[in-house]
Amino acid sequence: MHAITRARIAIAAAAVALSFPALAVDSLKMMIPANPGGGWDTTGREIAKAMQSSGAVKNVQFDNKGGAAGAIGIAQFVTASKGDPNAAMMGGLVMVGGLITNKSAVQLNQVTPLARLTSEWEVIVVPANGPKTLKELLDKFKANPGSVSWGGGSAGGTDHILAGLIAKAIGADPTKVNYVPFKGGGEAVSAIIGGHVTAGVSGLSEFAQHIKSGKMRALAVSSPKAIEGIPSLKEQGVDVELANWRGIWGAPGITKPQRDELIAAVEKGVKSPAWKESLKKNDWEDFYLSGDAFGKYIDEENKRIADILAALGLGKK
Repeated sequence: MHAITRARIAIAAAAVALSFPALAVDSLKMMIPANPGGGWDTTGREIAKAMQSSGAVKNVQFDNKGGAAGAIGIAQFVTASKGDPNAAMMGGLVMVGGLITNKSAVQLNQVTPLARLTSEWEVIVVPANGPKTLKELLDKFKANPGSVSWGGGSAGGTDHILAGLIAKAIGADPTKVNYVPFKGGGEAVSAIIGGHVTAGVSGLSEFAQHIKSGKMRALAVSSPKAIEGIPSLKEQGVDVELANWRGIWGAPGITKPQRDELIAAVEKGVKSPAWKESLKKNDWEDFYLSGDAFGKYIDEENKRIADILAALGLGKK
């Protein structure tokens, strides 16, 4: 009888515990391994705002550490945040490629996967007084690859990969791509508008306002079909399609319950009206995947991107 009573009490206690919502994370420290103004920075601040508006997180502190496709930021995150259940880091496909290219000593398998958040198509732009069409740009590139400079994010990242894929698709040598990497979106924007590079490559949201203002001309997007009147590469005879994803990680060495609490906070944020508005405002696609499934996806991406970089000759020898 006593055993049955104890069992009933235990069941009742569990039911009571489940009836209460998870407590909000008091203060989240978010590492953004890029300079202000780029995709990781924007995504990090938007998901933080959504988590706060949903009550999942009370306060968020940001730390921007740009350079080397996130290698500088992730190295600091791994060292300084080990075992910290209130720490998070932004990253994505750019980091996967950049860490491989730079042969970084720190890899994504050293941090804790929380969730994949967004996917975004790339756009190729030129300054307002640059080439009028994609054909004009690519004809110049084929004639003299070194004369066309491509400005984008870190070496080996999504932007660099897209430039290499385009070169391969039109029969040019991908290793001859004159790629100029920038630490953050703000730097790239200034270089493109100022005419310091021939063309720019990035996520559509990063250049959208400058395209609308007329300071940049959009020549193509990396989606299967046109977006907002910008024709796709495929529609213009260049058989290339590439999407950029971004996600969030927890610190190394946290426990499974601590990881699950952070995932719950992120999930509450992505279900909020604030996040839905962020997706719409930035032309991001919802690409949510969490926990172990996200971890498996990262492993697959590491292999896929390593193979692409090797084929394009973009990896370090």
